[in-house]
Amino acid sequence: MLTTDPGWEQTAPGAAFGILTTYGVRNPASHPIVSAAADQLERDLRERFGQAGRDALRATEPLPAYAAWYRRFGQRYHVMMQMESVALKGKPLPRSSALVEAMFVVELRYGMLLAAHDLGALRLPVTLGVGDGNTAYRTLAGQPATVKHGDLYARDADGVLSSIVAGPSDRGRITPETTSALICAYAPPGVGETRLNAALDEMADLLRALAPGEMSVARFLVAAPNAAVESGER
Repeated sequence: MLTTDPGWEQTAPGAAFGILTTYGVRNPASHPIVSAAADQLERDLRERFGQAGRDALRATEPLPAYAAWYRRFGQRYHVMMQMESVALKGKPLPRSSALVEAMFVVELRYGMLLAAHDLGALRLPVTLGVGDGNTAYRTLAGQPATVKHGDLYARDADGVLSSIVAGPSDRGRITPETTSALICAYAPPGVGETRLNAALDEMADLLRALAPGEMSVARFLVAAPNAAVESGER
């Protein structure tokens, strides 16, 4: 289900990557449990950071780790910017189909980077790789993109699914007909497996709300050793 390219651990020591696969879900335009979670998240972010301000929000883990990774490529971490919009500018959480809305809830609650795909449209396995600067694909908006040299990305047998910096591709787009999903979770160095697993736990709980009957969930995770620990440093 999940494989890796050789050498990715040396590119991103201390990083982790996980996928959640689920069968038996539905993707209505909205769902009361997911909508309630989104409403609560908006209140939580505004209560936590409305007075504390932007500097306090940006210093909150794991945002500094993501920001550091994005800076390597001259970019800003978009999930952090979305959190600022909700917490400091009073804007609502992006509302889409229930499954995608659930992903937004988890992203902003944990500050984590996720990507959702229709599992039925993919050809497994998923492979975690490192960009060489030449791997092209099209974004969800239909725009051309390239996996940045040194960035982590996921692909199936037919091509790129998503990369950290350039975002998700238009392949395997979530639709109202989606009944099986693949959730990718990226944790650059400094984020850690514990936070990644917590985010996937909540994602699985929200997906269960979208399952009218039996739903199967499987999780797969890989992690790169931290270079400092491996060398004996503390």
